[in-house]
Amino acid sequence: MGAYEHLMQARANGRPTALSFIKQIFDDFIELSGDRAYGDDRAVVGGIAWLRDIPVTVIGLEKGGDTEEKIARNFGSAHPEGYRKALRLMKQAEKFHRPVFCIVDTAGAYCGIGAEERGQGMAIADNLMAMMALKTPIISLFIGEGGSGGALALAVANQVWMLENAVYSVISPEGAASIIWKDISKTREAAESLKITADDLLALGVIERIISEKEDFSQVYAEIESILYETFSALCRKDTSQLVQERYARFRKIGG
Repeated sequence: MGAYEHLMQARANGRPTALSFIKQIFDDFIELSGDRAYGDDRAVVGGIAWLRDIPVTVIGLEKGGDTEEKIARNFGSAHPEGYRKALRLMKQAEKFHRPVFCIVDTAGAYCGIGAEERGQGMAIADNLMAMMALKTPIISLFIGEGGSGGALALAVANQVWMLENAVYSVISPEGAASIIWKDISKTREAAESLKITADDLLALGVIERIISEKEDFSQVYAEIESILYETFSALCRKDTSQLVQERYARFRKIGG
């Protein structure tokens, strides 16, 4: 399967969304809303849950299921208040020594006029800076699309995992084709050139783990629950300064 085919799988209707993973992996999820500055962004869902005996802060970019919900959640493209809500929850997790699990599925941050007026770029930059120094373990999982800074704003983590059909890229293949070749028909060629697949990114050291997809997604949820518990248990035993140093070193070596 080529990169373009993986992209189509990542965008497929009926693919499990962030809320599906939260409900199937965690117990007693309590959603927390609002950025305490402007409002609540339903493209970002976050709160507190139990992973067996570990309390975890969970944050996901949620695309929605049916058409009505997709519109309500802006198709998973977050506004600044969504990223500020995520940062508020991560800071809360740091205060109470809870690990953070981020679920990424977005074509990118919303680029409308209102979002720009309310500081979209600064909101994303604040997340990048804060997550790099957050004194608690962070794991990010890409379940579908991972588009540009909108995805990276929830992916400055100690470990980044991807489902085998998820993608992660600085720009969409359509955007790259339009800029480089001025021809949208070159989308397939752009997808191959961008190295957006899980296999490509594992080879480049951008991610740490690929999770195989199965027809029965209950098996995927069970596998993630097991490895997530094992990984968080190990990371929570580390000194906070070590966690931060390892996270910093992880990103410094990419592209080296």
